[in-house]
Amino acid sequence: MLRHAAGPRTTTAIPNLTIVVSTQPSEPTVGLYRPMVCLVLQGAKEATIGGRALRYDESCYFVTSLDLPATTRIIEASPERPYVCLAYALDPECLAELLPDTPRETALQAPAFAVNPVTDDLLDAWHRLVKLLDTPADIAVMAPLCEREIHYRLLKGPQGAALRQIVHTGSHLNQIRRAIDWIKNHFHEPIRVDALADLAGMSPATFHRHFKAATAMSPLQYQKNLRLQEARRLIVTSHDAASTAFAVGYESPSQFSREYARLFGLPPARDAARMRGADEMAAVG
Repeated sequence: MLRHAAGPRTTTAIPNLTIVVSTQPSEPTVGLYRPMVCLVLQGAKEATIGGRALRYDESCYFVTSLDLPATTRIIEASPERPYVCLAYALDPECLAELLPDTPRETALQAPAFAVNPVTDDLLDAWHRLVKLLDTPADIAVMAPLCEREIHYRLLKGPQGAALRQIVHTGSHLNQIRRAIDWIKNHFHEPIRVDALADLAGMSPATFHRHFKAATAMSPLQYQKNLRLQEARRLIVTSHDAASTAFAVGYESPSQFSREYARLFGLPPARDAARMRGADEMAAVG
């Protein structure tokens, strides 16, 4: 994989497959996980979602079936043994096609993310997929076969019940995903849990319970995280803190600054200056 990596993050010729490389541990980074699976080939990473921290390395893989705000950091990496990870975006259509051929267990209140031990069968499918990078002419024909097997192995694994639910209309996780899609598109607006519950087809109490079980956070915590991530993007592009606070839905700039510092470690203006400085150093280097 290092032969095919063109920098810290490389989009490969295989659709949906990205190579992530780092030669040193990283500071905590806040972002949004998409439905995906991450296979670490060397080193280790930590992801914190809600109040749950998960470590994944060469012995396991990380998988999430919903869009989830997370704080991540690379915790094992060096120039001699760089962190190397394969990130692959899951294909809901492929999962749906495979449902009749996989176990039908269901899990109540299944979390939408987990770290599971990597198996020889799953690793073998990954190996055949990434070897195609050495023979690009074979990718169009052979990659879909390997990808289908990877999805099949995941459905048969410990997180299979949660992956099944995201493509089952009417499942709890699918209902939660509808609410999440609304929050993502309206994060700057006030939200009412009872309205989200109606959208998900649940009672407010049931909705809140299933939302927190799936995401490790409440709907309001989820929205706050999205607001602050968008605020950080605006702040770095020279918006001032007060206008940014109102733009992402805060009514109180002081509350915005407190919550921003709690998530990112610095008040808005100082964090923006730090990030601009990091960009300038990256450009120089």
